[in-house]
Formats: sequence, C-alpha cells, structure tokens
Amino acid sequence: MNTFFEDLFAYNSYCNEQLAQALHHQQELVDEKSMLLFSHVLNAHQIWNDRLSKQPVRCGVWDRRPSDTFVTANRHNHEQTSQLLRQVSLSEIISYTTSSGTPFVNPAKEILFHIINHSTYHRGQIALLFRQNELDPLVSDYIFFKRS
Repeated sequence: MNTFFEDLFAYNSYCNEQLAQALHHQQELVDEKSMLLFSHVLNAHQIWNDRLSKQPVRCGVWDRRPSDTFVTANRHNHEQTSQLLRQVSLSEIISYTTSSGTPFVNPAKEILFHIINHSTYHRGQIALLFRQNELDPLVSDYIFFKRS
C-alpha cells in the first residue's frame, strides 16, 4: 500500500509543479481565485503533513502565498510526505484539531488519501477557472501521468 501512496504523491507533486509554474509564469493572466485556490492546496497539504508528524501547524488553510514560492512549497510538501510514508504506519491513528478547533482522529491512510483527493478537486476547479479566462488548463489526469 505504501508503494501505491508513493505513486499517488509523485503524481500529485508532478501536477502541482506544472500548475505552480504555469500560475507563476502567467500570473498577469490568471485570476485571483486560481492563485488563492492553489495557495490553499499547498497550505492544506502542509497542514496535514504537520498533523501527521505531530508538529505545530505552520500556516493558515486560506493564507495567500506569493506565486514565486509555489514550486518550493510543493517540493517541500512532497519531500515531507515521502518521509512520512517511511515513518508512519498507514493504520496509525492520528489525533488532530481542525482549523476551527474541533478535535478528530483518523488513520494515517485516510489522511493521506484526503490530501490527494483534496488537491485533485481544487486543481479541477482551477482548470475550470483557466477555461473561463481563456487559458488552456493543464492536463492533470492520473492516467496521462502514468503514460509518460
């Protein structure tokens, strides 16, 4: 199962890297909502990594990041998740507090799947916003990643 998660996070990182570069290089053409949504993707991933590693949360879920930090943040998130996949059992129960202060527990595997699903969901929203602003969205389908 760890191998499958490693593959999913490689896919996630690849898509995020491509999108981070596109957002930064086309920032004068990209709407603010897309920039905020991608900041949110990066922030949420970092927050979940912090929770999995039992570290204090270092950012707000809706903090706006400068586009020139997108690539570095994505790479850091991926590296940290890769380490966590080697250190944390998928069945380990993780206790955490939500951004609204509510305590919860989930197995690590559910949190890891959530990170992937959450990122994919918001990349889809950004693709729609790109189309609405007459920009070509990136191809971010998992199967295309696997074919390359």
